[in-house]
Amino acid sequence: MERFFVIVVSATIGTAFFFWLSQAVKKQSMQDYILSHQWLLHPNAICYWRTAMATLGFILYFFTPYQSIAIFIFTFAAILDGADGVVARGCNLGSLWGEWLDPMCDKLTYLPPLIGFAYAGIISIELVWILVVIEFVGQFFARRILTWIKFSGAANNFGKIKAIICFGLVILCALMEKNQGLINIVDEVLMACIILSSASMIFKFIPNRLYADILSGLNFICGVTSLILTHNRYFAWAICIIIVGQLFDLFDGRMALKHGGTKYGPYLDDIADFVSFGLAPAYVVVQKGGSLSWYIGGFFILGVAFRLVRFISMDKKRTDLPGGIFNGLPSPAGALIVLGASLIATPGILWGMTCISVGLMVSHIRFAHFGRVILKQIPKPVFFMISASIILMLSYILKTKNVQMFGYLILGSVLVYMIAGRKWIS
Repeated sequence: MERFFVIVVSATIGTAFFFWLSQAVKKQSMQDYILSHQWLLHPNAICYWRTAMATLGFILYFFTPYQSIAIFIFTFAAILDGADGVVARGCNLGSLWGEWLDPMCDKLTYLPPLIGFAYAGIISIELVWILVVIEFVGQFFARRILTWIKFSGAANNFGKIKAIICFGLVILCALMEKNQGLINIVDEVLMACIILSSASMIFKFIPNRLYADILSGLNFICGVTSLILTHNRYFAWAICIIIVGQLFDLFDGRMALKHGGTKYGPYLDDIADFVSFGLAPAYVVVQKGGSLSWYIGGFFILGVAFRLVRFISMDKKRTDLPGGIFNGLPSPAGALIVLGASLIATPGILWGMTCISVGLMVSHIRFAHFGRVILKQIPKPVFFMISASIILMLSYILKTKNVQMFGYLILGSVLVYMIAGRKWIS
C-alpha cells in the first residue's frame, strides 16, 4: 500500500508540474526565461536531466533500500517526457538532434529497469530482450537509413503510445514485486509494447500518402479475421479484433487529410467499414443464436449499408452540416453497441439493442466525429495516456478472461462518446 501511495503522489506532482509548464510556456515572460537559461531548460537539456534522474532511480531501486525514493524519481522523470516537447513547441527550439535524442532518452529511461525486473523474475527475460533489440535497431540503424533516404525520423503515434506504456510497465512491475496477489499482466503489456515498437519503426519507412490506405487495409483485415473468429465461436477475440479495426479506422481519415492518399483510398475505406462494422457484428448476432438471429443480423447489415450510402451520396455534400458532425450515429459506434450487448445480454435483449443501434444510425440525430472533433479538444499527452490506459485495460481483461467486464467497458465507452460529443454539436 505504501508503494501505491508513493506512485500516486509522485504522479500527481509530476502531472501538476506538466500542466503548469504547458500553460506557463505560452507566456512571453516564461519564453524569455527559458531562452536565457537554455543550459537548464532547453528541450535537449530536459532530456539529459530526465535521463540522469532515471539512472539515479535505477541505482537507488536495484542497489539500495531506498526504493520509494527511486519510484518517486522515476515517475517524475517519466512525466517529464512530455515537457521537452512542450518547451520545444512553445519556444521554437526543435532540432534534428532533438528528434533523435528524445526517443533515445526514453529508451535509456525505461529499458534498464525493465531489464532489472526481468532478472528479478517479475517479467519475461526473453520478451524484454526482444523489445531491447527492436528499440535499438530502430534507434541506430533504421534512423540512419531514414536519414539517407531523407525521411523523417521523428516519433509517430505508435512510438509515443509505446513509450507511455513502457513507463507504466515499469511502475506496474514495481507494484507486482511487492504485491504478489495482483493479477499478473506484465507479459501481456510487454507484448503490446513490442508490437507498437515494431509498428513505429515500420511506419517510418512508408511514404506518408500511403498511411491512410494501409490503415484502411488493416481495418479490412481485422473485419475478415473477426468473421473467422466468430465462426469458430471465439466471440471475445472477434470483438477485440473489431475494436483494433476501429482504431485503424479512427486514424485513416486523419492521415488522408494530413498527408493525402490514393484515388482508391475512399473506396477501400468504405469497404473496410462495411465489413468490420456491418458484416462482422451482424455475424456475432447470428452466431449468438435464437429464432430471429438471422433476421436481426440482416436488419443490422441493411442499417449499416443505408448509413454508409447516405453518408457518401448525401451527407458529404450537405452545406448545412458542420464539418466533423455526423448525421446519425457513426457505424463504428453502432457496432460497439451490438458487440458490447452480445457479451452481457440474452438473445432477446441483444436483438433489442441491435434495433436501437440501427435506429440511431439511420436517424438524423447529430453526433460529433471522435477523431476530428472530440480528439482535437483532448491535449495530446492526455490522449496518449488514455490510449495507453485502454491497452492496459484490454490486457487485464484478456488475462482475467472477464467477458462481462469487457462488455460493460464497451457499452460504457459508447455512452461516454455520445454524451461527451453533444458538447460540440451545433
